[in-house]
Amino acid sequence: MAERNYICRIFIFFPMELMIGAIGFIICAYAVIANDVIQTLGTFMASNNKLQWWWLWLFAVSILSATLIYGWYTNSGDVSYGRLLNIPLPSKLEWWYLLVPLTLLVITRIGIPVSTTFMILSVFSTGQIIEKMILKSVYGYALSFVFAVLVYIIISKKFESKLSLERLDKHSRKHYWLVAQWVSTGFLWSQWLIQDFANIFVFLPRKLAITELLLALCVIMVIMAYIFQKRGGKIQEIVNQKSNTKNIRSATIIDLIYGIFLFVFGNLNTIPMSTTWVFIGILAGRELAMTYLLNKKKMTNTYIIIAKDFGKVNIGLAVSVVIAFLIQYLK
Repeated sequence: MAERNYICRIFIFFPMELMIGAIGFIICAYAVIANDVIQTLGTFMASNNKLQWWWLWLFAVSILSATLIYGWYTNSGDVSYGRLLNIPLPSKLEWWYLLVPLTLLVITRIGIPVSTTFMILSVFSTGQIIEKMILKSVYGYALSFVFAVLVYIIISKKFESKLSLERLDKHSRKHYWLVAQWVSTGFLWSQWLIQDFANIFVFLPRKLAITELLLALCVIMVIMAYIFQKRGGKIQEIVNQKSNTKNIRSATIIDLIYGIFLFVFGNLNTIPMSTTWVFIGILAGRELAMTYLLNKKKMTNTYIIIAKDFGKVNIGLAVSVVIAFLIQYLK
């Protein structure tokens, strides 16, 4: 009897809707960052795998904290940089909203890179917003693919050939590229956060108080510590299997291209988009151009890799549509 009264007091002080919002935020924070970490920090971790994980973690959380607090301050409590303005928090959060982050959590643990934007935001959005998100993401994939092909046709022989990489390893210029990589990674990480804070904070109020902001930041820092300690987990294999991604110079160029594309295309408007699609598009264009110029014998294998990656990111779109219809039915 005393135990039942204790449980009742917990639900009085912590209403079910508040608990659902908090649980949804924690699951989203882990699943979104763990699934999307390959996009921004994957090459960074791959090329710095000899460093202690907590050095990489300190670097990442310092930029995250600055980006989060800056967005909160300049947008009057809105940490999504305006990307949740057209996606209001439901008047009542029911248990079935947790189906979305839980599904994403399972997919992340399996090691499949999916569009967290489609999966998380589609169930909170109207059909019109979903259509705009899909359209922007498809354009993002196509444009990033073409952009990467053009860039790597120009630079592959000079920067990605076996001879050029061997020369880099022999000369002290490697240290300059190490500094350049940390700078480019920091830039890319901040641009990705601006795009994907909406996915992480969608379960929380659109305007956060200072205490809510600090609590959320602490939760994210703990989650990131776990992810860095695990070196990215299974999702990291997507980056590790690509050509030269463990090389500092190659990783720097990938991060810089991705960061510039997000800065230009991602900030054209506040419509959320799938950064996963953009990242897969850049890797696909890079791999195609490099294989064509440096090793044409592996073209067939490259086509297979590109097709597999594209198929994996479309799983997220298909699953998100099914869950969105399920949520509408439960409503």
